[in-house]
Amino acid sequence: MSGTAREPNRVLLLNVVGLTPRLLNHAPALRALAEEGWQARLDTVLPAVTCSVQSTFLTGLPPAGHGIVGNGWYFRDLGEIFLWRQHNRLVSGEKVWETARRARPGYTVANVCWWYAMGASTDFTVTPRPVYHADGRKSPDCYTRPPALHGELTSKLGPFPLFQYWGPTASLASSEWITAAARRLLPRADLTMAYLPHLDYDLQRFGPDSPQAVRAVRDVDRVLAPLLDDARAAGATVVVLSEYGITRASRPVHPNRALREAGLLQVYRQHGMEYLDPWTSRAFAVADHQVAHVYVADPADLPAVAALCRSLPGVDLVLDRQAQRAHGLDHERSGELVLVAAPESWFTYYYWLDDQRAPDFARGVEIHRKPGYDPAELFFDPAEPVAARARAGLNLARKKLGLRYAMDVVPLDGRWVRGTHGRLPDDPADGPVLLCTDRAHKRDALAATEVRDLLLGLAGIPAVPPG
Repeated sequence: MSGTAREPNRVLLLNVVGLTPRLLNHAPALRALAEEGWQARLDTVLPAVTCSVQSTFLTGLPPAGHGIVGNGWYFRDLGEIFLWRQHNRLVSGEKVWETARRARPGYTVANVCWWYAMGASTDFTVTPRPVYHADGRKSPDCYTRPPALHGELTSKLGPFPLFQYWGPTASLASSEWITAAARRLLPRADLTMAYLPHLDYDLQRFGPDSPQAVRAVRDVDRVLAPLLDDARAAGATVVVLSEYGITRASRPVHPNRALREAGLLQVYRQHGMEYLDPWTSRAFAVADHQVAHVYVADPADLPAVAALCRSLPGVDLVLDRQAQRAHGLDHERSGELVLVAAPESWFTYYYWLDDQRAPDFARGVEIHRKPGYDPAELFFDPAEPVAARARAGLNLARKKLGLRYAMDVVPLDGRWVRGTHGRLPDDPADGPVLLCTDRAHKRDALAATEVRDLLLGLAGIPAVPPG
């Protein structure tokens, strides 16, 4: 699949989230690609979460350089916690295609569902973007650039399957749609980037060692096979990589509840529901898988907050600013402290002490309203599965009638989660991996910060220092 005279230096970059050397054994198409080319250990960054690692791949910078310290953080200038923002201006540093264009004007790029796509300087953009109606309903859709691409894709592929991209009904359908979109864009770009989310689902629901995980690997491998054939026919170099590996989870850890019980975290109440109050809290945590940023308003509280966090079962590391520097995480957006979970542990965002006081968004798929990541959104409440599915069906009927509804089906209990990520891998077999079809660039291992230079080299463009 190396470049040909007709299609010189074309690259297909596939982010198969959660792929590891161990899981690769169940993916015959991807394994054949590695045998044709090469396979390397990929040393990721802390936190090993989507937004941070993707930004490192594309800029060559650690989180301290590009500023994406997690999938979200506390925006101190706004006094708000936001996860899953979409605008590319949040990412500092020159992106790999911008570097390429300085050497090769006219270098073209297609981005299919990599994060921070909005406002990016790519030539073709496809990213999930639901329609939020004035009456509160949410409809699945996507944003594209150029705008005409929206009609082309949805007329051929149907609407973007948002509710199969995340949530209790997340399934292979989203990765199928993304792969089909990438196949249409591959002939139009020098660099085509596609993000395949499927392994995130059942590996978190059932664990990486489950039969469901093996089936998920086989399914995504089967879906990718036609795209790999297209790349072979086009003479494109293929790079497949992952941001992290998903490992077993058995213990949810609740730092915000501990901070509240210590009198450090404050809430306010409306309509009987409790909301985290970051403006008046002395300390609170933004939980993000196995990493949590703890924001401490008064430096005098730092020793006590650090001691409290260290005492929590399931906390492995408590990183102050100096320790964050050693991990390339010392950015102004980071918390004064950063917690790293022990193996099989992960951090919830829960801050209420009584489920009757939980905000209504806690029981729904609300990635932009929750002050932390919530993997329980992948479940219909297992404690009452029949009732949860019945409510979902009723709410769907209300939606089709144009009525307001709340999809209140998500459990308020993290004990159902069986897979997690975020800490650096303890075993390379369960960490991220990189596959490449161009043997001239063979490596045994790469750092995530070196992926940018690999992509430039594959495009025949000399690497320059990231910045």
